[in-house]
Amino acid sequence: MARDLGRLQRVELRDIWKTEAQDFTPWLAGEENLALLGEALGLALELEAQEKEVGPFRADILCKDIDTDSWVLIENQLERTDHTHLGQLVTYAAGLDAVTLVWIASRFTDEHRAAFDWLNNLASDKLRCFGLEVELWKIGDSLAAPKFNIVSKPNDWSRKAHTASATAAHGESAQARLRFWTGFAELASKSAVLRAQSPSTRHFMNLAIGRTGVHLTAVFSSWNNAFHDYSGELRASLYINPKFATLWYGELEAERTKIEQEAGEALDWSGPADEGACTISVRRGADITDESDWPNQQRWLLEKLERLHGVFASRVKALPAAAQSEGTEGEG
Repeated sequence: MARDLGRLQRVELRDIWKTEAQDFTPWLAGEENLALLGEALGLALELEAQEKEVGPFRADILCKDIDTDSWVLIENQLERTDHTHLGQLVTYAAGLDAVTLVWIASRFTDEHRAAFDWLNNLASDKLRCFGLEVELWKIGDSLAAPKFNIVSKPNDWSRKAHTASATAAHGESAQARLRFWTGFAELASKSAVLRAQSPSTRHFMNLAIGRTGVHLTAVFSSWNNAFHDYSGELRASLYINPKFATLWYGELEAERTKIEQEAGEALDWSGPADEGACTISVRRGADITDESDWPNQQRWLLEKLERLHGVFASRVKALPAAAQSEGTEGEG
């Protein structure tokens, strides 16, 4: 028996996303939507930040490629591609040691597609360029559904090949992170206030602070945010879930002077204008490849996290209850 079928209808991008910065970028940075983009690319993406400074520019979205622990920079447009965004992407590539560039637009011009193809022909394993066109479709009164179409990609690209080539490069650094967090967890087991997660190969570890939607995060990263290079960094942060970051961050920032007095030092305040999530951090440069210095680095992280716990634990429990939600797993 024949069944009635719907008809696909194209939806204008700006009917759903009015602006790039306020609508499309935050939507794309959402966990489910970033996973959808990752499926189209054949990459496992982990969000680092929105509107993140990289050299002289601000990348729309900064991610990590989980397979290689390398950077993925995403620039998006709701219009057709232009020379300005191409120039920014090339500048990003010049300033980073290993990077994947992702350029999303409503339409790629022939010259910009050719430019990305040319970059991919020249590029080594340290640079990959993806160009994608984004579309929205619906059937009848259904919700609009996004579709990413790849128009330019690295030569001979496939998820299987990427995973295989990444194994050797990723394996050593992943095992190093596992060793670092194993030592950190052993040290933290002696803490009166902190309970470490099981050690993993990620570059961060989350620790509870007694409130859903906010947690402490320890970061052991090859990337130094202060110098925008791979000199390494340790970071201890209070991380607030993007879903209610604006409300809770504002409550805490109102006490900034008192909080920093209690912490004994100035803190790095990164509000919702900078990232989807909010973080309040203390950081220091560190050579994370120097295993002989790991005990010092682990002690520094534990000391700073305990200090942050002492400053924020009672405050986060007193935050407005209207924003109750599930916490996130990502670091800040």
